[in-house]
Amino acid sequence: MNGSTKKMSMIQLTVLVAVNMMGSGIIMLPANMAQVGAISLTSWAVTALGSMAIAYGFAQAGLLSQRAGGMAAYAEEAYGKGGYFLTFFLYFLSLAIGNVAIAISAVGYLAAFFPWLSSTPMATCLGVIGLIWLTTLANFGGPSVTGKIGSITVWGVIVPVAGLSIIGWFWFKGSTFSAAWNPQGLSFFKGMDSSIALTLWAFLGMESAAQNSDAVENPKRDVPMACMLGTLGAAVIYILSTTVIQGIVPNAELAKSTGPFALAYSQMFNPTVGAIIRALAILACLGSLLGWQFTIAQTAKTAAEGRMFPTFFAKTNKMTAPVVGMIVMGVVQSVMALSTASPSLGEQFAVLVNLAVVTNVIPYIMALSALMIMMRKASVPQHTFRLNAFVVTVAMLYSTYAIYASGMEAVLGATIVMALTFAIYGFLAPRFTAPIAGEPLRG
Repeated sequence: MNGSTKKMSMIQLTVLVAVNMMGSGIIMLPANMAQVGAISLTSWAVTALGSMAIAYGFAQAGLLSQRAGGMAAYAEEAYGKGGYFLTFFLYFLSLAIGNVAIAISAVGYLAAFFPWLSSTPMATCLGVIGLIWLTTLANFGGPSVTGKIGSITVWGVIVPVAGLSIIGWFWFKGSTFSAAWNPQGLSFFKGMDSSIALTLWAFLGMESAAQNSDAVENPKRDVPMACMLGTLGAAVIYILSTTVIQGIVPNAELAKSTGPFALAYSQMFNPTVGAIIRALAILACLGSLLGWQFTIAQTAKTAAEGRMFPTFFAKTNKMTAPVVGMIVMGVVQSVMALSTASPSLGEQFAVLVNLAVVTNVIPYIMALSALMIMMRKASVPQHTFRLNAFVVTVAMLYSTYAIYASGMEAVLGATIVMALTFAIYGFLAPRFTAPIAGEPLRG
């Protein structure tokens, strides 16, 4: 075995970035956007631009900082250990919230096979909690199987969604799309605002794109390009698929659907094809949820090892799975599912997505703003500094707009979470400060 290893090309890394983003986040969006009307599609243009700017910013930060910790490590460059904890903890909670939203997506598609799941809010909630614990327990076997399952099941979403964006136009009707354009009579900007959080939800995960910088031949050129092109590729598929579906399925039907892509394929072909698409979407959701459950447990384990979380989060079984942390997070997610239960599965999904976006975007802003310090420390050329500063400013302005567009309820929830985060860090801070002269050391 020689010392050289085969590196990824820019095209391969671009595909990897797009696939990483295009998980289960898209499969409920057409139904939620249809509740506003096709005018909500305008939000894709803004979100695609903002997401590309965010992805570029993280790509640059990833090249300048090779430290473990991702966004939290970037934030620490400018805001110290307190910035690390705030960024890490908010992002950590956003993953937990996102997991509940993914479980809701799966229940929505399962409801066609098991109608009782959507019969009452409590039945839906029990279904969501059941999936949370199913995927939690499945992770007790350790990481060896989790990654393999996720890399296969994600195609259960990508293939139908990408396929619809290409072949769906043969069934597209201009009259159906026109009728769906603005059924509520909203202004242009109100229609756009209404779905900013929903569309950004589909792009969450782009912050992980820079983690593969050591796997490409020319990271300084290929990583930023792959992040931008991968995000653009995902955006094109998202825009085409959510646009064409509005011209296939009548708006009122689409808005009430718990499985919009399955419904579209049923109308395009027949109910059997729709059922196959529905089954693929369920498998994709379960695979995605399985992977994210493991990720969140590993994140908590890393934090515990860094003395930022209780030590029991770092305990693992023989398969190296952090079982105690998984159980604790299963309980936390179950409580979230109960506290957000609503008469409509779509409403519960939207509430969780809005809250997940706000708790995710605040860490985005903190991490991206630290790029200025990172560039100064690295003494990057002036033209590079100006270009990166401009793009990151666009990314932060978009992120701030996304917080506004998420609505008062989500902002209130995230503010309460932030207040608690600062309160928690107050007890942790003494661990990371130098002792006062003459004061005994404490653990």
